[in-house]
Amino acid sequence: MQSYTIGQAARLLGVSPDTARRWADAGRVATHRDESGRRVIDGKSLAAFSVDLAQDDDEDTSYTSARNAFPGIVTGIKLGDVAAQVTIQAGPHRLVSLLTREAVEELGLDVGMQATARVKSTSVHIDRT
Repeated sequence: MQSYTIGQAARLLGVSPDTARRWADAGRVATHRDESGRRVIDGKSLAAFSVDLAQDDDEDTSYTSARNAFPGIVTGIKLGDVAAQVTIQAGPHRLVSLLTREAVEELGLDVGMQATARVKSTSVHIDRT
């Protein structure tokens, strides 16, 4: 069975290694030592924990049909007369969305603020978070 280091688990869960380490220290996810002495999480435990973690995320209840959500930070906005380009860095993912200038203004988007890119089919929807 595949095992994951704390750093690998953190990347898969979209959190910092410190957060993953704190969860392991608190007993939220079981770890053991591999033959090299590194603390690792077995794949089945990590999979079950990731499902539980996703189900516990009730504070961001979404009322949308777009299910692929990428929470991140706005890293760039290019405004045109009518259209705008918004770039979000969501963990290792860089997402770029084209939308109307009016939508950017109504959402109050600005570089450095949190936002969520929602992807459905070929469209990317931006939600202010």
